[in-house]
Amino acid sequence: MKRPRLLAAVLVVPLFGAISAVAVPAASAQPALAGPATEFTVLAKDVQSVASAQKAIRDAGGTVLETNSAVGLIKASAPATGFTERVSANRSVFGAAKAQVIGSVPKDGKKAKNNNVEKEGRGAAAKKAAANKAVGMDPLDDQLWGLKSVRSDLSRTKQPGSKQVKVGIIDTGVDGTHPDIAPNFDAADSRNFVKDIPFDVNGVEVDGPCEFRGCVDPVNHDDGAHGTHVAGTIAAAANGFGVSGVAPNVTLVNIRAGQDSGYFFLQPTVDALTYAGDAGIDVVNMSFYTDPWLYNCTANPADSAAEQAEQRTIIEATQRALNYAHKKGVTMVVALGNQHTDLGAPQPDTTSPDYPANTTHPRTVDNSSCLSLPVEGNHTIGVSAFGPSQAKADYSNYGTEQISVSAPGGYFRDGFGTPWFRTVENEILSTYPKNVALADGNIDEAGNVTPAGVAAGVQKATAADGRVGYYQWLQGTSMATPHAAGVAALIVSQYGKKTHGDFGLDPDKVQRVLEGTASPIACPVPRTVDYLDEGRDATFTATCQGDPSFNGFYGHGAVDAYTAVTHGSQYLK
Repeated sequence: MKRPRLLAAVLVVPLFGAISAVAVPAASAQPALAGPATEFTVLAKDVQSVASAQKAIRDAGGTVLETNSAVGLIKASAPATGFTERVSANRSVFGAAKAQVIGSVPKDGKKAKNNNVEKEGRGAAAKKAAANKAVGMDPLDDQLWGLKSVRSDLSRTKQPGSKQVKVGIIDTGVDGTHPDIAPNFDAADSRNFVKDIPFDVNGVEVDGPCEFRGCVDPVNHDDGAHGTHVAGTIAAAANGFGVSGVAPNVTLVNIRAGQDSGYFFLQPTVDALTYAGDAGIDVVNMSFYTDPWLYNCTANPADSAAEQAEQRTIIEATQRALNYAHKKGVTMVVALGNQHTDLGAPQPDTTSPDYPANTTHPRTVDNSSCLSLPVEGNHTIGVSAFGPSQAKADYSNYGTEQISVSAPGGYFRDGFGTPWFRTVENEILSTYPKNVALADGNIDEAGNVTPAGVAAGVQKATAADGRVGYYQWLQGTSMATPHAAGVAALIVSQYGKKTHGDFGLDPDKVQRVLEGTASPIACPVPRTVDYLDEGRDATFTATCQGDPSFNGFYGHGAVDAYTAVTHGSQYLK
């Protein structure tokens, strides 16, 4: 679901130096403040308590840096130790935790471990005039089995999407210059809520040296590639070039919350969600989980008191942000995850906290008090992944507790016993930023696909006017989610109405249509599936519970764009 890759960067620009904290007199019985200046996230008790929480931060020896008033989340700077205990004692504060720590000079030059790479083996317009004009297919679309699986080839003859429907990509960024993205990209509404992190506090490389002055990438840039791949699946333009998306006429908005390296931290994630609500975004795609905890537990005995408080803060802040976006009319489509786990019966967590490096410890996960966010948060539409044969992808999470629908996500090992087994064509082909293709070694300086790129299935398209686009294969629930988000965008396009000057559709109605028009898929026979022949171990073995109308592998079924736009009205009553 996350961790696209790490990039070698070209420009070193430090974020923060290791400034020694100025001594602050401590009140009686308060812990002493010590250590370098560090960023914290402080959550007010409620949104009415923001001003009091800001004062509490200053009284505790901190400095307010920025405030998200919609949910009461405040970014502050303070000495590394003593601050959280001081500020958390104030009644106006729900909780406080260290934000991602900014490091300095690398000690060993090693990159952070990339645990969740999905690539296996090889690899603001307001007019509606053209909204219903049928569009055709693009040259590489015959390789997009996922596009045909969701029947976008048929749905676009009736409803290819409306430009006034905006889809927010909450991810690592979007390459707005890609020839397949540019026609639908809204730079004016796009935002980047992330600052690059060169190295963590231990000197381990995270994003690498900053590519742009100030360590903030432009809104049309993606150094992770993950967000651009997602955006292409949703709404690559049907322009006679390269590939097209599920909803090829809708508008794409980059709402960046992910680091180049694939980490998604609390503050930018919350900021992205509340911005989506304020900016009139109709649908957001969220193919990630919020770091550093795979599962946020309220009181896990394996965690320290500070870690428990941090997780409680993440849960509360995220739920507030999800509630805010939903109330503002945002449909939130979220990846179910790639841990091949039943989310109603989670396995032990051996990957948290995943930041900074070398801080993980094993934890038993209690389903009643632990949440993987945002997928287990309020108002989310959880999406599982299947392969070309409609077999549940080996990596895909599942379970009746969180699933809503399923969609094509790619399954490299699909088709065991056939020539398709372990072929890159079982994955999902979509847009690939040129800068990342170059950094990955998949193209050379002249823009030609290298032997390594050929082996990975990287493709190049050249238009008559000289424009060039690149495309790569990936798999994951991250690839399934944009198929569902694209169908959601078509639903808004088809059934949305203008209310108080704003065009849109209530997200609960969008979900009803998406689920109601999904194509049911029954559990396999037998219901328990192992992936031993495919080369996986017994931890991948999964049991499908439920019936054809709703089950743990496929939810309400596979999303169906054509049925959604032709027969979805019955679910709006």
